[in-house]
Amino acid sequence: MSLGGICNLDYTILLCNRMGETRAFYRDIMRFPIETDLENWVSFRVGGALLTLRPRGTWSVCDDGKSVPGSAAIQLAFRVALPEVDACHAELLGKGVPILRGPTDLADWRHRTLFFRDPEDNVIEIYAEY
Repeated sequence: MSLGGICNLDYTILLCNRMGETRAFYRDIMRFPIETDLENWVSFRVGGALLTLRPRGTWSVCDDGKSVPGSAAIQLAFRVALPEVDACHAELLGKGVPILRGPTDLADWRHRTLFFRDPEDNVIEIYAEY
């Protein structure tokens, strides 16, 4: 098997400076079910994949380096049904989450989108195809 045989993205690891706050965000705001919950490692089930958090820093493979406050390291896009984009927007507003851009139709992409940030300043997109 070669690199061309890769067929799935099984998990994504977010490097965290604010582990507790970020864990609470994905658990309480996003309401993702926890699959593994350890002090320095928490995995959330999102469909067929895992979204995992771990503290930023030196670990067995390398040193993650510093992050720049206010700068995103990644953009995560979560797909929902079309009516859910506006429902998610209302729910996020009700929970006090600052919105980068409210529900917007992007005709060229045939997407309705919503953008905000997590506590690590990563950009989060909720979108639907139409």
